[in-house]
Amino acid sequence: MEFLAPRSCVFCGEPSEGGEQSICMGCFADLPWNDVPVSPTPGIFEASIAMLHYSFPVDVAIKALKFRRKLFYAPAFAEILCAAKPLIPTDIDAVLPVPLHWRRKAMRGFNQATEFARPIAKSLGIPLVRNVRRKRATPFQSGLDAAERARNLRSAFTITRPDPRTHVLIIDDVVTTEATARALAKLLLSSGVTKVSVLAVARAGC
Repeated sequence: MEFLAPRSCVFCGEPSEGGEQSICMGCFADLPWNDVPVSPTPGIFEASIAMLHYSFPVDVAIKALKFRRKLFYAPAFAEILCAAKPLIPTDIDAVLPVPLHWRRKAMRGFNQATEFARPIAKSLGIPLVRNVRRKRATPFQSGLDAAERARNLRSAFTITRPDPRTHVLIIDDVVTTEATARALAKLLLSSGVTKVSVLAVARAGC
């Protein structure tokens, strides 16, 4: 397969060498890494992890993935999230990709958070949470302030059936105020989950 369709770096296009996968070593080192990926999170989250800053080329790549169907970026961002494994609490027992409303997922053709979450769940040897859905097609969060984001997500999610877990890891692409993850965390905690953490590709506004 490498002979027929050699892999190349999603950021610079150079052919992959050795153990390189979707990102070459040079581009991997040059990404806007978050110097403090684990944010202090008093209250609702056990841990809040964002690996990168939401700046070039990460912002361009995430938008291209979500809105222009550049699906080759999905495994690259999954690699970045898998690099967070040493930072993830060891008692995580399930992974929850932030759900998309069915209408938006049908238009997009995929849920980017699910594409990121599958490799994380496989790496940790734990299942995906499949009992949470987005029941309301909320407007995009970009451009909203913290209060508007929270209002936008009020009653947006629901749990479809009991699924006892102890510590759930929410997977998102970008966090700003963490409003989406907080809405999900409150729902999970009210359903009997003991602890919730969040892992994102990038943090905006930091």
